[in-house]
Amino acid sequence: MATDANKRVQKHRDTLRMAGLRPVQIWVPDTRRPGFSAECRRQCRLVAQADSADTDLPQFMDDAFTDLDGWTG
Repeated sequence: MATDANKRVQKHRDTLRMAGLRPVQIWVPDTRRPGFSAECRRQCRLVAQADSADTDLPQFMDDAFTDLDGWTG
C-alpha cells in the first residue's frame, strides 16, 4: 500500500517538474519553542514603533492600495 502512495507522490512531483517547478526546502521558526510568543510580541512592538514614527507610511500605503485597482495577478 505504501508503494501506491509513493507512486502517486512521485507522479505528482513529476507533473510539477514538467510544469517548470522544482522542490525547495525552507526552515521556519518552531512555534512550539519556549519564548516564541514573547519574541513575536517584541518584534511586533518594534514594527509598531517604527510605523508610528514614519509619517509618510499612511500615504505610501494608500498609494499602494490604489495601485492595485484592476490587478488580477
